[in-house]
Amino acid sequence: MNDDKNNKDPNDFFDNNNKYALFFLFSLVTLFLFVFSFSDTSTINEISYSLFYQQLGQGNVREIEILDQREIFGTFVDRTGAVTSFKTKIPYYDEQLMEDVKDKGVEVSGGAQKIGIGTIVMQILPWLLMFVFIWWMFRSVQGGSGGGKAFSFGKSKARKYEKDNNPITFTDVAGQLEAKYELQEVVEFLKNPTRFTSIGAKIPKGVLLVGSPGTGKTLLAKAVAGEAGVAFFHMSGSDFVEMFVGVGASRVRDLFETGRKNAPCILFIDEIDAVGRTRGAGYGGGHDEREQTLNQLLVEMDGFDTQEGVIIIAATNRPDVLDPALLRPGRFDRQVVVDLPDVKEREAILKIHSRKINLGDSVDLNIIARATPGSSGADIANIVNEAALFAARRKKELVEMVDFEEASDKVLMGVARTSRVFSDAERKMTAYHEAGHALLHYYLKNADPIHKVTIIPRGRALGVTFSLPEEDKYSRSSGWIYDRIKICYGGFAAEELIYGETSSGAQNDLEQATDLARKMVCDWGMSAELGPVSYGQNDEPIFIGKEIAQHKDYSDQTASLIDREIKRILQSSLDEVRTLLKKHRDELERLTEILLEKETLDDKEIRELLEIPLNGEK
Repeated sequence: MNDDKNNKDPNDFFDNNNKYALFFLFSLVTLFLFVFSFSDTSTINEISYSLFYQQLGQGNVREIEILDQREIFGTFVDRTGAVTSFKTKIPYYDEQLMEDVKDKGVEVSGGAQKIGIGTIVMQILPWLLMFVFIWWMFRSVQGGSGGGKAFSFGKSKARKYEKDNNPITFTDVAGQLEAKYELQEVVEFLKNPTRFTSIGAKIPKGVLLVGSPGTGKTLLAKAVAGEAGVAFFHMSGSDFVEMFVGVGASRVRDLFETGRKNAPCILFIDEIDAVGRTRGAGYGGGHDEREQTLNQLLVEMDGFDTQEGVIIIAATNRPDVLDPALLRPGRFDRQVVVDLPDVKEREAILKIHSRKINLGDSVDLNIIARATPGSSGADIANIVNEAALFAARRKKELVEMVDFEEASDKVLMGVARTSRVFSDAERKMTAYHEAGHALLHYYLKNADPIHKVTIIPRGRALGVTFSLPEEDKYSRSSGWIYDRIKICYGGFAAEELIYGETSSGAQNDLEQATDLARKMVCDWGMSAELGPVSYGQNDEPIFIGKEIAQHKDYSDQTASLIDREIKRILQSSLDEVRTLLKKHRDELERLTEILLEKETLDDKEIRELLEIPLNGEK
């Protein structure tokens, strides 16, 4: 998308107008040379003061004019009788001069030196033009779109997108039906405001888009402008605050003034939490520059009238840190949640981003969508692009499913470290570890179907076992969580069963299992011993924006009970895993052997190897 041609960057002066500046500078230098050379060139013969006295003594001087008692202009007759004009400077105060002149009968006149208007203009004009040139350059560099002001630090840095250059509409945003429904009212108001005002309805002054990074908040805001066919001004929250005091408040005023001049339009402030955090939470106190900017934003929004046809849309992924005054009715009085896409929406996003890509017959976008739970729209767009890059590197004309698989693995876990050399013993232990994880998916009732298992190291993992949920779930039963803990222990128990000892490769598995068990006891009330009670509160200072500690709001006796209950859950899960793997040790050996040979196995290959029916019961 291109910026509006009238919205100039401050550096555009050097790119577009440097030829005019150079021409102006060349003309100015030429004028200087002309003036100085003109001033220095004269038809009057300048002689020394001693020569003047010599001619005066010989009686050759006819008449003189003394100006400002500093210069003498006159004429004298040379030996040939020719009359010559001369001028000389009086180097010192000479009392004898007037007496000598009278003795020789020389006609004397004098007064103040006269300067013509042309001379004055020619002497002042170059300096005036130099001042204009310097002022013009300073304004061009500092101002950009500064409206003729030399100092434009207080001007907003909003980038303008004209309606003709904004082809994005709601059709370009997959899913987000609820968010589109909320924003459709804004579109209708911008298109036909009288429909609302005629019955006394007021459109919300501000709309706050709330969602995780990469969910499409900025895209939705542009889609609103594209649907309504109005101008769109985009500015980040961090663009308001500079090192100079008062600049942020000035830019807020200028942004709203720009909106009024370009109505109907949309003012979009991205990452508004950069200036909208709760006042008094930082180190700067009430005189903090960021808080002054927020105060000005509150004042502008409070006095803003939507009848002018200007809608303010802001985006943030931290609504919990915003100042309550910013969220009250009359300011950002409507919050629209832009959530992570579900499996159907992920498939729709894949279709949108793969429209310009030549896909092979083997590509199944539904499988890719199911294999990327928790991915945002930006993540999915990256996966599609990486898949196309993989196909291009292999000089393929079509993007195949294998390219999408590799792209998904790279985006979610990192690049495959195929160059790293492992010993056969370490590689075999990794295969047993991953086979232990994979095998449990087929013998635990609540486990998700397996997608694939690999011993190719990616990121910090030496091997990975992927599960493939049949559908997105937003809450989990205790049975699923118990089975998830058991799967985490699959690699640990497999190493213990085969080698009689475990390795450090189980670190992440143990962390996941312990975290799940602690949440079962402290957060989700899934412990019969402690009951449905939540224990512990997270300490999260607003100026940091992240959890830094957990506040202990229970007694030491309760803490002891929590520790025992967590250990009981983990130990009972580990014991059950040990029993299962001992029972199916032959399958564990076969799966490990094939995994060492092929390095990567999918669900179909594992079922064929272990003779497990595709739709068989666990």
